[in-house]
Amino acid sequence: MKFELPELPYALDALSPIIKKETLEFHYGKHHQAYVNNLNNLIPGTEFENASLEDIIKKSNGGIFNNGAQVWNHTFYFEGFSPAGGGAPTGEILSAIEKNFGSFQNFKDEFSKAAATLFGSGWAWLVKKEDGSLAITQESNAGNPLRSGLQPILTCDVWEHAYYLDHQNRRPDYIANFWEIVDWNIINERLVK
Repeated sequence: MKFELPELPYALDALSPIIKKETLEFHYGKHHQAYVNNLNNLIPGTEFENASLEDIIKKSNGGIFNNGAQVWNHTFYFEGFSPAGGGAPTGEILSAIEKNFGSFQNFKDEFSKAAATLFGSGWAWLVKKEDGSLAITQESNAGNPLRSGLQPILTCDVWEHAYYLDHQNRRPDYIANFWEIVDWNIINERLVK
């Protein structure tokens, strides 16, 4: 199976000024594309040649895992945004957040802290556990909660290439702005899936 870079659900300049066009040109157009290309070069002749990204994440190691997970992680990350996003969530995701974190503000603070304090490169995740409860996890490098049997709901990419052109080394500024473009309709859909 040959993987392809999925199209963004918005124009490259649609998230500006939160995420500028130049950042998306590099982050999506170069980094995300490189993971797709690397994965396509690594899987021929392996047991993962016709595997789904989810199977690659759950069962592979090394370069195949790193590139497969990064393809999945980035697709999930980019698809969670909208130019009309931001604000407070509504519906089932708000109820689940309030049940598990007390309030949206408490959740936002805890998630932002997880993203800000992750050492080095990686991802902060909101996940649903098998019992239906929500949790916040940190994953280094290409880490993905699917490997632990968790259902990803929301992620924040804290690799420097996600924010360096817009914020240089100011990760907390990037995280504060991240909330302005989260598409809570998509997050709701992921929760009830």
